[in-house]
Amino acid sequence: MKRHQFVNKRTKSLLALFVLVVAGAVVGFTQTGSASVTAAPANTSPPTIAGTATEGSTLTASPGTWTATNPTFAYRWLRCDKKGNGCEFTGGATTQTTHVVAASEVGHTLRVEVTATDSGGSTTARSLATAVVRAAPATTTTPVVTASGCPTGTGPIAVKDVTPPARLSLDGQSVSPSVIGRSPGQLTVRIHVSACGGRTVQGAMVYVTAVPFNQFSIPAEVATGADGWASLTMVQQSGYPASTRQQLLAMFVRASKTGDPALAGVSSRRLVSFPVNLRR
Repeated sequence: MKRHQFVNKRTKSLLALFVLVVAGAVVGFTQTGSASVTAAPANTSPPTIAGTATEGSTLTASPGTWTATNPTFAYRWLRCDKKGNGCEFTGGATTQTTHVVAASEVGHTLRVEVTATDSGGSTTARSLATAVVRAAPATTTTPVVTASGCPTGTGPIAVKDVTPPARLSLDGQSVSPSVIGRSPGQLTVRIHVSACGGRTVQGAMVYVTAVPFNQFSIPAEVATGADGWASLTMVQQSGYPASTRQQLLAMFVRASKTGDPALAGVSSRRLVSFPVNLRR
C-alpha cells in the first residue's frame, strides 16, 4: 500500500516537471519568435519635389524620411487637378527620381508617390502637390538688321526691327461708309503699313486727322496688327461738310515707330482722300 502511494507521488512529480519544461519551451519560443519580427518601413517626413512646374522642365523627387532597414525606393509620378486631387499615374514605378514635365500636364499639378521596401515589407507615401504647371515660354529670335535698315528673312516684320534708312510705307486705306454722306455720324478709317519691299509691319503707330480741321474728331494713335492694318474711328464735328459742294474728304495720315521723332526716324506721311456725296 505504501509502495503504491510512493509511485503515485513520484509519477505526479514527474508529470508536473514535464508540464513546466514544456511550458518553458513554449514561452521561450514565443519570446524568441516575436523578437525576430521586423516592422515595415514607416514614413516620418513625406517625399518632396524640387524644380519649377513648367512644361519641359525637370522635376526631382526626394524620398522623404523613413524608419527602415536598408530600404529601396520606387517612384511613381501622378498628374492631379489644380487642387492636387483626382490624381492618376503618368507611368509605372521606377527607381528614377526625375520627371520631365509634359505638355499634357499643363494646367494640372503633379505629385510623386514613393514606396519604401525593406525586409519587413513595403509602405507608400505621397508628396504634396506642385504649383499648377505652366506652358513653356514662347521662344523668340532677334532678326538680323541689314545695312538697308530691314531685317533679314521674308514675311511680316515688327516695327522695332525697322531702322533708317528704311522707311515705313502707307500703302493701303479704306473708309466705312465707302461713300461719305451729309450726316455719317462717325467714320471708320483703316490704314495699312508696310516696309522693306512691301513686307507687312506690325506695331507701327498710325495717326489720322481730316483736313481741314474740325470736320471729324482726331482719334488716338492706333498700332497696326499682325496683318499691318490699323482701324481708327472718327466722330462727325460741326465743321463737316466743309463746303456745300464738297466731293472729297482729305485726311493727313502718319505712320511712325514709338520713340522716334514724329517727323524723323522711319516715319512716313501722306494725304489720302475718300469720296463724299452730300445728297446721301
